[in-house]
Amino acid sequence: MSRRVQVVLLCEDSQQAAFARRFLKRDGWNLRGLRVVKAPQGRGAGEQFVREQFPREVAEQRRRHVAQTLVVLIDGDVVGVEGRKRSLRDVCDAHDVVPPTPAESVAVFVPTRNIETWFAYLDGQEVDEATNYPRLVRERACHRHVDVLAKMCRQRQLRQPAPPSLVAACREYTRLSAVRP
Repeated sequence: MSRRVQVVLLCEDSQQAAFARRFLKRDGWNLRGLRVVKAPQGRGAGEQFVREQFPREVAEQRRRHVAQTLVVLIDGDVVGVEGRKRSLRDVCDAHDVVPPTPAESVAVFVPTRNIETWFAYLDGQEVDEATNYPRLVRERACHRHVDVLAKMCRQRQLRQPAPPSLVAACREYTRLSAVRP
């Protein structure tokens, strides 16, 4: 008997939520059980909100009797992928929560500098992860970016040079797909 997969999406803002939701849906995930946890608008740094919520969501996932996947999007800002993942491990340690293992259905995606870097890349630009690229006017404007990324994923090849944070995200997604309930 198959179990209903529930997805918790922990992210900084509506733009990240729209991007992740569209990508997961396009890849065949059932999002009827989706719960989005995003930073309240105008109440501090989104990165800080995600970092503070992360140990709670990891602990909650382990307490659940239903198979669940935790998808996290958090900007790399100036610390990058490894720096941001290290900060998430540190906050777990500080809250006496064992950080997620690779065998768990937890994925952390760290667009660096922020998700707009990925959008610029998916628009065909050559990008670096130190520049602040312009925000989209509407969240759903990211749909075309998801479509481009999905095509690259199907072909199993990103256009070069690809931002290192997107390369890391593709590896993380491949790992998640292998362990997802």
